Amino acid sequence: MLDEHVRRVLRRLEEEDRTERERHVPAAQRSRAVEPTTGAFLYALCAGHPSCEVLEIGGSRAYSTIWLGAAVRILGGHVTSLESDPAKLEAAAANIAEAGLDDWIELVPGDAHATIPTLSGPFDVVFLDAEKEHYEALFVLVRTKLEPGALVVADNVLSHAADLAAYSAARQSDAALVSVTVPLDRGLELTSVLTPQLK
Repeated sequence: MLDEHVRRVLRRLEEEDRTERERHVPAAQRSRAVEPTTGAFLYALCAGHPSCEVLEIGGSRAYSTIWLGAAVRILGGHVTSLESDPAKLEAAAANIAEAGLDDWIELVPGDAHATIPTLSGPFDVVFLDAEKEHYEALFVLVRTKLEPGALVVADNVLSHAADLAAYSAARQSDAALVSVTVPLDRGLELTSVLTPQLK
């Protein structure tokens, strides 16, 4: 639920992100938060799904994580958020606690390439928001944790089209998937899994 604790933290993080962008803080140091409308989109995808298991790849300071955690709290569920930057993990933990969502979110430190194989899954929704050059490899890894009906949402496919056009094309040409580019904010590739992973 988007109670006042959640809304207050989201507003603060939106202001932090806006200020950092205006000050031209280097990208690696910024929160690099999604747009509020993308957060609301993720919330809508998960909120009506009972016992929704969510994997977030690239949580940063937990802006999108909080949207996801607030969504799964409604009908029961869990968010596993992967982040490799220790400073961002520390900030994320504090933000999640302030939002009152500790019981629904687990932060997992380390490189996603190493941590994804250790996760049990399966996941109902995956939010992919990592470094763009890693999207394809990360999708291949997470595909083993998905069953028919799962959704993968990849951010930045329009804002970084030069880097991610091949990712979108690969998803859209795969007969085991249905995938569409959603022109919301920086562009989302919304991929639905149709068949189990081939062994």
